[in-house]
Amino acid sequence: MDCTLFLLGLNHRTAGVDVRERFSLANHCDQEHWALPCTGAIHEAMILSTCNRVELLATGVGNGREQMLQYWANAAVADISELTPYIYIHENLEAVRHLFTVASSLDSMVLGEPQILGQLKTAYRKAVECKATGVILNRLLHMAFSAAKRVRNETAVASNAVSISYAAVELAKRIFGDMRTQKVLLVGAGEMAELAATHLLQTGVSEIFVTNRTYARGQALAEQFRGRAFPFDQLAGCLTDVDIVITSTGSEEPLLNARAIKSVLKTRKNRPMFFIDIAVPRDIDPDVNNLDNVYLYDIDDLKEIVEENMASRRDEAAKAALIVDEEVASFARWLSNLDVQPTIVDLIKRNERIARNELAKTLKRLGQVDDKERMALEAMVNALMRKLNHDPIMFLKRGGMSQEDSARRVGILRRIYNLDNAPDNGEESNALLYD
Repeated sequence: MDCTLFLLGLNHRTAGVDVRERFSLANHCDQEHWALPCTGAIHEAMILSTCNRVELLATGVGNGREQMLQYWANAAVADISELTPYIYIHENLEAVRHLFTVASSLDSMVLGEPQILGQLKTAYRKAVECKATGVILNRLLHMAFSAAKRVRNETAVASNAVSISYAAVELAKRIFGDMRTQKVLLVGAGEMAELAATHLLQTGVSEIFVTNRTYARGQALAEQFRGRAFPFDQLAGCLTDVDIVITSTGSEEPLLNARAIKSVLKTRKNRPMFFIDIAVPRDIDPDVNNLDNVYLYDIDDLKEIVEENMASRRDEAAKAALIVDEEVASFARWLSNLDVQPTIVDLIKRNERIARNELAKTLKRLGQVDDKERMALEAMVNALMRKLNHDPIMFLKRGGMSQEDSARRVGILRRIYNLDNAPDNGEESNALLYD
């Protein structure tokens, strides 16, 4: 490859949120300019800018890295010296490895989270729309998506809940199975309860009810989830109709105890109920756990589940890293073949030119031949060309080579076949026949 692959970035590990906000290119680039200008030392480019990372990926030559830094600083209305303390720089295969790791969610704040892959696909689509990508980045990004898919399908790195709200929802799914017939009650309107409700809505729950001391706040939250709000003093009556209860109030005393829930269960004919108490102090008396068909989890229970799941994800991340290594090696082989492709085309064109000349001489000596005989001779020549070209092409494409070894093989073959001095009549070759 006669150019370098550059990746410059900062993320949640190298910069605090204030720095990430300041240098976020999402804040400085509109749709029309969502890419590095592909001029001068930059040939292809794209930008990934999320709340947790900003990364610039490009192919270029010479001072391409400096040009990228200057563009980034200018876009953020800052000096390069203000930016450089927070950034990391990767080149060539290390840039490939980093990109594949990011796409596979192995570099995310929450290991295995799925959002980053969607964000990367969006960033790539924008770069394509800006006509800022070419052969190398197009291939690289599609291989990054493939690596991420393999990690998701072949490991369990994203299979376990790693947030309090998501863990609560996963527990509910285990208990009830099909969530589409379940009704949910939010008691209080805290952030974690809201997040849990968001996840529950994604499972297709039948309906969401909200009750809150401040009725207007409860009503606003209910509208957000296309649900219904009830006055706080109607809490006991709401329990009869719901299957899942999420509590997050600031009450100093428990709102619910075993006696109250036992009465509700009798009305419900002992249908199961699931309580998620994420309030501190707790909203639900622990004695509720002694009732049959009642499942109660408080915030400490959920934290323990999250920690166990994080440990499991870290174990799976080691397997995922091996997949990334394989995909990086695959891209390296493709890149190596890209380097030798011009020589392969030159070789095929040379041999085809010789074959066509010799065929023309043979036909002239034979005199009058019919179409069937002519087609047979042409088929024989094409078959010979495929077989004669096969070994030299395999010599160039042999896997496991360094760039230096690949360049050396190209030089040897070009000298053997005198490709740099061979005449070129400008005719198109049938290179694809021998690929």
